[in-house]
Amino acid sequence: MSIAPDETRTEQAIKTPAIATPARYDVQITHRRREPLDYRFTNRSQTWLVDLDALPQLPRFARGLCRFDGRDHLSGARRTIRANLDDWLADAGQLRPARVLMLAQPRVLGYVFNPLTVFYCYDRQGRAMYVVAEVANTYGGRQCYLLHPDEAGRAQVDKDFYVSPFNPIDGGYEMLVPQPGPRLTVTVTLRRPGALPFTAAMTGARAPSAPLWSALTRPLLSRATMFQIKRHGITLYIRGLRPTTRTKETGNVTHTR
Repeated sequence: MSIAPDETRTEQAIKTPAIATPARYDVQITHRRREPLDYRFTNRSQTWLVDLDALPQLPRFARGLCRFDGRDHLSGARRTIRANLDDWLADAGQLRPARVLMLAQPRVLGYVFNPLTVFYCYDRQGRAMYVVAEVANTYGGRQCYLLHPDEAGRAQVDKDFYVSPFNPIDGGYEMLVPQPGPRLTVTVTLRRPGALPFTAAMTGARAPSAPLWSALTRPLLSRATMFQIKRHGITLYIRGLRPTTRTKETGNVTHTR
């Protein structure tokens, strides 16, 4: 579900500068929970910006060690990520973009977990068309949201997918997804009437160089992300927070296991 774009803005799409890929960003990730208790944590990580039509690859004999794999995004079909995204966009009634940049971690040593993957979509003139935000939870589910950000990169969308077991499906997301450049900013804020109970932010700087093999220097990065999420969940439980009763999701949910 998405907020419809402004018609004037659609005709005057934002012209974006050429963005070189692949690029690695060294980032700081911050989670801030305000209700029903105040809790915050920050950790450092890395993420990659890659062109879906020109994905970086290791030599053939080493590709099993590190790669971007179609199984890890959208429908999880054993095809390219671009083919899976094109199918999702067609189902959503959207024109096929000429170029798509994906912000995500690669699968390293057979494992990957991307809590949030961002697809920046452009037309043939290099203008931003829309953004697809793919959210994943620790239960193996994935959900995509179609966003039409304004010139500052802000967009709003209804929430219809379980992420944290401590938050029910209600309210909406306010996302900040400006075009990536030397600096990267991605922010997701959960909104409810009169309240902002949760915010997650990822900010960082582009690394000077980004050969894909450098992901192998931190092979446990995705596993560390999953470990941190579960560790902080246990901390919240100890402090008295309890999981909500789950009901059926209402969006386009893909379960990967």
